Amino acid sequence: MARQNSTGSLADVSRRAGVSVATASRVLNGSTHPVSEHTRRRVLRAAEELGYSPSALARALVTKRSRIIGVVVGDIVDPYFAEITRGVEDVAARAGYMTIVCNADRRTEAELAQLQLLSDYRAEGVVFAGSGYVEDPLGEELADAVRRARVRGMEVVSVALRDFDCPRIHGDNRAAAHDMTEYLISLGHRRIAFIGGPPGLYASRDRFEGFRDAMLTAGIDPELVHEGDFGYDRGYSATERMVADGELPDAVIGANDATAIGALGALRKARVAVPERVSVAGMTDTRLARFSDMTTVGLPIYDFGASAARRIVGEGADQPSETVLPHRVVARSTTARRS
Repeated sequence: MARQNSTGSLADVSRRAGVSVATASRVLNGSTHPVSEHTRRRVLRAAEELGYSPSALARALVTKRSRIIGVVVGDIVDPYFAEITRGVEDVAARAGYMTIVCNADRRTEAELAQLQLLSDYRAEGVVFAGSGYVEDPLGEELADAVRRARVRGMEVVSVALRDFDCPRIHGDNRAAAHDMTEYLISLGHRRIAFIGGPPGLYASRDRFEGFRDAMLTAGIDPELVHEGDFGYDRGYSATERMVADGELPDAVIGANDATAIGALGALRKARVAVPERVSVAGMTDTRLARFSDMTTVGLPIYDFGASAARRIVGEGADQPSETVLPHRVVARSTTARRS
């Protein structure tokens, strides 16, 4: 029989095959419910003749699985999370998966809601891209929600330090900040200012501690510390205050690239020569740093996302439960030896 031009419904397929709607659904959506080979062929033939194709949502409802990966990010406009998401998306797309990006604004209550929503959509996996908090009132609740999701079959992967049990692929924030500080000290800088990240985040804590440890090891007081939020504006305002106070440091380290770009902007507006008078460095090596030719610490953030996605789609089953990827200092034109 010739294939019809119009697309038939599931009920049409069941009528043509002479089976119940439930049986037709089981065949077309890949259910493990036993169906005879003769019946299966009849249903598939009827579906082909009618041009029927089951929706992804219908298939997910039957099989309890979808080809969806959720990425929960701390700030959707932050280039750091954009590069992690790109790594997830590239691997997911090749494997026939769709990526959904969920913006949590670094709020645990938002992460809880997004995890529930992804569970409702039968997502096969979720990547937590943002750092957790050292003291989180909702930490135990999120840990319980992650545990329940994993019991139901959802793959959960973190690419940052979190207080719940799941595979983790990340960098060493403390060592990265230590190495950048040590590099600036090797250039002869002693008065080094550090502009931190959002208070309470593990990533903020670890990067500050790396800076502090390198300074103390060199016998230098790590006194020039300013609070930040991983954003351009806080990096700019902290540096603006340093300029206004008339006590410029030898160098400024931003806890991430956006913060360091803010510092760079404030210094250039004040006509402070960079790097001749003040060196500036960031962390993570996002596109912001590359476009600005800014010295930074290169963290393999694209690989964080790609590796997490490979684990979810089944390409990384042999990976250990925790993988620490290497970093490197990337020296560019915003740092120089102190004359």
